Amino acid sequence: MAEIPIRSFLVSLVVLRETPEGARVLLLRRTQSLAGEWCQVAGGIEEGETAWQAALRELKEETGLSPGRFYSADICEQFYEADRDAITIAPVFVAFVTDGEITLNEEHSDYRWVGFDEARMMVPFPGQKRVLSHVENHFLAKEPSKWLKIDIS
Repeated sequence: MAEIPIRSFLVSLVVLRETPEGARVLLLRRTQSLAGEWCQVAGGIEEGETAWQAALRELKEETGLSPGRFYSADICEQFYEADRDAITIAPVFVAFVTDGEITLNEEHSDYRWVGFDEARMMVPFPGQKRVLSHVENHFLAKEPSKWLKIDIS
């Protein structure tokens, strides 16, 4: 019997900012893989890094931002890759940032701060939409569990 490999080599990060109009989600327009699509911060885990360290590094590399509060989202983004015949599972993190200048790297051509409804319309995959709904329900509709907070000081 053949098995489908399960790979976990990348992280996903939902970046949030509180505004007078409500919480906003940061979406980035990709230039390389998935070119032209709007996605959250994501990237590979490097040798010697934990998943949460990779998420912080990717946030800094892709946007120049640093979070004030940082959490495990307690959910994984998962998808099937037909070209590899593999299932990829990526732990998701949540970063709350204050207003800061965004400096995009070469992986992105544009960014937008949008509400959750608009974000769900912009991202291309159902798994991303599920992650956004989960974050909205567990990190904004109510105070996130203190057990999910990651001390980055």
